[in-house]
Amino acid sequence: MSKQRRALIIGGSMSGLFCALYLRRLGWQTSVFERAPVPLTGRGAGIMTHPEIRDALGELGLDATHDFGVPVGGRLTLGASGRVIARQPCPQIATSWNRLFAMLMEAFDAPHYHLRRDLRAVTQAADGVVAHFADGSSASGELLIGADGFRSSVRSELLPEARPQYAGYVAWRGLADEAALASVLSREEFDSLTFYLPPGEQFLGYPVAGPGNDLRPGHRSWNIVWYRPADEATEVPRLLTDEAGQTHELSIPPPLISRRVVNEMRAAAERLLPPQLRAVMRLVDQPFLQPIYDLASPRMAFGRVALAGDAAFVIRPHVGGGIVKAAQDAAALAAALAAHEDVAQALAAYGAARVRIGQRYIEQARRLGSYLRYSFESEEARAEAAQLAEPARVMRETAMLDFLRA
Repeated sequence: MSKQRRALIIGGSMSGLFCALYLRRLGWQTSVFERAPVPLTGRGAGIMTHPEIRDALGELGLDATHDFGVPVGGRLTLGASGRVIARQPCPQIATSWNRLFAMLMEAFDAPHYHLRRDLRAVTQAADGVVAHFADGSSASGELLIGADGFRSSVRSELLPEARPQYAGYVAWRGLADEAALASVLSREEFDSLTFYLPPGEQFLGYPVAGPGNDLRPGHRSWNIVWYRPADEATEVPRLLTDEAGQTHELSIPPPLISRRVVNEMRAAAERLLPPQLRAVMRLVDQPFLQPIYDLASPRMAFGRVALAGDAAFVIRPHVGGGIVKAAQDAAALAAALAAHEDVAQALAAYGAARVRIGQRYIEQARRLGSYLRYSFESEEARAEAAQLAEPARVMRETAMLDFLRA
């Protein structure tokens, strides 16, 4: 290119950084604009990795072979008494959101990463696109990528009809210190992706790095996720109402979860979980609550604007593929721009291909979560859910991407 072209990337989390780094390899100047006023740290716990994540990092020149995460040797399921009732070998690496984000940030140019830039509008012309921010500033380029996640401002402006759909259940999440768990979990239970499957629910836990990405045995953490059905009209608003009586939309900051709601969750743990998992939950100091949603965008390209990552498709966590999809969206976008000189043509080709992939993720995630409910419309539906909740099947399909490779 005789003149370096500029891409504006709205959203400074994982998806935005993957897009920025892939396009920079292609010769584009990339600028990232993040609405948060402070750096994005501590925004997640554990991530089960896949070969596709390591491949993407390798393409970007990042080394994921050392100090990347905690080895998870296999999977097991506990029965109500706490006894192991099923096992499955499945070696994976569990990394942390913070570790992966730090790797991407280290590879990006800090002067081109801008905090406190809350998008208010996007305007397009034949030869470019302009992002207008709440502080009165603006930025112009040849391409704009909406990689601003679940609450995407770009998607809201260009595709307002695409809104998150509640899945019918919430996830309780948290971390417990390995040292405190030494007398609670066996070594096999700590080192595995460990499941418990009460009727209509799912509990899982696995090891991740400790504070400061500490990978030393004895200094790591155990990441827990507990899926529980909750009625959208009655339960979810109550769960999202803080001590001051304010009801939050879609999610609630962990420190604001009401004591009553946390106490109810802890009482349910004492009533429903096996002995060792009850003990784990007592050691989780700050649980946080995540209502589960999904969202499928019918389009990902709008002239000189494209959506990527969670801004386009929000996938339930069971697939464990959100980061993979974000990385592959970025790679596909770069490939389309390399193949088409015209930006709009490139984005149209990218969007057509990636919408199909996003739909496959959505369908798989919905299937994996379809049994997480207490009531069913028919005995046939109940029987189908029972099959999906069989331990061997849950262990075989959770956080696996075989459905994409078939």
